[in-house]
Amino acid sequence: MHIEPGVVEGTKIVLSYATAAAALGYAAKLAWETGRSEGWFALAARSLVATLLVFSFFEVLPHHPVGVSEVHLIMGSTLLLTLGAAPAALGLAAGLLIQGLFFAPDDLPQYGMNVTTLLVPLLAIRALAQRIIPSQTRYVDIGYTQALKLSTAYQGGIVAWVAFWALYGQGLQGDNLSDIARFGAAYMSVLLLEPLVDLAVLAVAKQWHRLSSSRWVEPRLYRGA
Repeated sequence: MHIEPGVVEGTKIVLSYATAAAALGYAAKLAWETGRSEGWFALAARSLVATLLVFSFFEVLPHHPVGVSEVHLIMGSTLLLTLGAAPAALGLAAGLLIQGLFFAPDDLPQYGMNVTTLLVPLLAIRALAQRIIPSQTRYVDIGYTQALKLSTAYQGGIVAWVAFWALYGQGLQGDNLSDIARFGAAYMSVLLLEPLVDLAVLAVAKQWHRLSSSRWVEPRLYRGA
């Protein structure tokens, strides 16, 4: 997703700087904790993988403008389960920034809104995963229902933030409400697909036992907490 230029303008855009700073600040806290507990190489390696994946999600996979934003297959829950929350958050922020700097400079003024929209739902599903996945369960062993809950929460969070920015910037005009509704409806296709992608990736990971001791993946992928 990318908030379309002109949706939020003028002094209103200052709010996005505050929300982005809060989200990035919490991501930095998680990164610090991950680096100290799992090693700085592990954090850097998984963040690099996440960045490359996020960039490919934005630039390589199909994406279409719909209403107030664009529909992307971002696979936030997949990144969380395979790479961990901190690398996923850093990858989302870095991949989005690289795209804006080198491929879509018109998106840079919206960076604060876009990074907020991606990171806050990711941090929310991190907390959700801690609640719905038993501590002794490896991520490669989760079921469809758990994957669906994580994906629904992540994609729902994205739609909610996009709707917030659109309403904040353009108000309750009929055209704006229609654009928000079209964007939300279009995201249903992502909601249906992402849990299947999660399970497919986890099924492949389950067969690659040599990754169980690798610092390139989230430790919880192969062992309980």
